[in-house]
Amino acid sequence: MTELLQLVVNGLVTGSIIAIAAIGLSLVYGILKIVNFAHGDYLTLGAFVAFTVNVTWGFGMAGAALAAIVAVALVGFGLERGLWRPLRRRGSGLIGLFIVSIGLALVLRNVILLVWGARPRRYDVDVFQVYELGPIRLSQSQLVVIVVASTAITLVGLMLARTRLGKGMRALADNRQLAAATGIDADRITTYTWLLAAGLAGLGGVLQGLLQNAFTPSMGFTLLLPIFAAVILGGVGSAYGALVGGLVLGLVMEVSTWSALAGGIPSVYKPVVAFAVLIGVLVLRPQGVLGRARTV
Repeated sequence: MTELLQLVVNGLVTGSIIAIAAIGLSLVYGILKIVNFAHGDYLTLGAFVAFTVNVTWGFGMAGAALAAIVAVALVGFGLERGLWRPLRRRGSGLIGLFIVSIGLALVLRNVILLVWGARPRRYDVDVFQVYELGPIRLSQSQLVVIVVASTAITLVGLMLARTRLGKGMRALADNRQLAAATGIDADRITTYTWLLAAGLAGLGGVLQGLLQNAFTPSMGFTLLLPIFAAVILGGVGSAYGALVGGLVLGLVMEVSTWSALAGGIPSVYKPVVAFAVLIGVLVLRPQGVLGRARTV
């Protein structure tokens, strides 16, 4: 049971990062119906901004994480005003916006490569510090990820459930025309959605960089498929579903290596198991765990 407990905790750590990124991606799709293929590169940008603040400028990780959140949120805001909004007003279809997002992902990845180079980067943190909580062993980075991610997820959940902004976001995601007819400022909510989604991506990138210890410009791209899987698993357009989907995927990926399960699978195949579960869920419930069935 000790091994299983350790794997469950590891799964929650991994799943919380996926969930943070998936919430933002799901909100953007739910409100704007944009499949933002560049979302993974937002995570990478956040990790490298934090690296600059932490290692190059010598600030602590708290300041580096805050700088990453703000920087990526501002990038998201700038792209909304300079790219996505003009495209929407010109009537670009969903396929066109998706293709643009692929191009944007390539641009961001190559800008990161040009500015920071291809070699792996590391934060100035103690990677050997380990804490023992009963039978569970947690590195300092894992403990930070759990505390920060759980706090961020709780705050986002409260914002969506209790604040006027959060209720506006959920209303737009549910029915944009009806929400606009009730007086909700769709443009303002859209802007805040991009700020929130990009800021969460920046935070997720910092946490993933801490968890991996070393990261490269392709880090976000490798996370993109699990993030999309979490969104689909939870129900496309549902922020709460993305949260559940991310945590479930993280747990499945880690627990699949448990030795009691016929020896477990090699760690390299963990994503394969996660996608197998995703396929099974979609066969039984195509709208996802918290999604609603729709007819066309």
